Amino acid sequence: MMDYEIYEAGRVTLQCGITLPDCKVAYKTHGTLSAAKDNVVVFPSRYAGTHADQTYLIGPGLSLDPNKYFVICINMLNSGLSSSPSNTAKPLSGPDFPLVTQYDNVLLQERLIREVFGIETVKLVCGWSMGGQQAFQWASLFPDKVEAMSCFCGQGTTAPHTYVFLEGVKQGIIGDPAWQNGYYTEQPWRGLTAKGRIWAGWALSQEWYRAKMWETQGFASLEDYLKGNWDGIYFGRDANDMLALIATWQACDLANNPVYNGDRGAAYGAITAKSIILPGRTDFYFPPADNEAEVAMMPNAECRVIDSMWGHYAGGGRVAEDTKVIDDALKELLA
Repeated sequence: MMDYEIYEAGRVTLQCGITLPDCKVAYKTHGTLSAAKDNVVVFPSRYAGTHADQTYLIGPGLSLDPNKYFVICINMLNSGLSSSPSNTAKPLSGPDFPLVTQYDNVLLQERLIREVFGIETVKLVCGWSMGGQQAFQWASLFPDKVEAMSCFCGQGTTAPHTYVFLEGVKQGIIGDPAWQNGYYTEQPWRGLTAKGRIWAGWALSQEWYRAKMWETQGFASLEDYLKGNWDGIYFGRDANDMLALIATWQACDLANNPVYNGDRGAAYGAITAKSIILPGRTDFYFPPADNEAEVAMMPNAECRVIDSMWGHYAGGGRVAEDTKVIDDALKELLA
């Protein structure tokens, strides 16, 4: 039984110019929408994640307390729940699924909350990793609708170094002969295994590995950790969905849309929402220096570094101390 709802968006022409004839967006809500519709939090999904992975900030006493706020967790396109290569009919199925941008995702999300719930303003939009990309897009595209924004371990625009890292991840999948240019008959599990091994070297820091932190996770050795945690982490996920999400990530540019036409200063400068950007000190994907450059273009923003050895995972609810930093920041924005 599904634990989420589907927004039927119908025919949607994407930024790339291709039309999805039957676009669907999956979402999950927590809490009750107030009569004034003024208690809304939008919490978009991350790479390879869904609404089910976002509960670490939702609950009584936490920042996203469903007794106070109406939290909408939205699964971006390519997530496997919303319209994706794996669930779309031919001729747009599999590797023929079109490029989706974060601009596309956020336009759909704004439609969803307005058409389904009649919501016109958002108290907070927040997200981890690719969810943070969407938070930036929300605040830039809809400055009159968004009161506060937070991105944890993410960026508004994908940096060249991150783009290159993602090229390596892609090669892990497409280098598997079973991939067959995306027209596979069974999932290319060797490629998905390689993807996991590549990710293992980027998701966590040198500091984490030097400290042998895998031992705190119950693994007897480094190889035990790689096999037990990373080799199968993407099994059960569709390879074309994973590649399509990477394409969205690589294409992320806050100013690459008809509103700002490539003017990044204008795109970041439009974010008037009170914003706390939370990079991880040891995050290889989204290092603090990149966020500091973004915050310098924003009129009402602070860059607050999470002092963690957990790399990119500092933003994902793995470590209580790191999660508390995020939770406290969100409580501050919601106060």
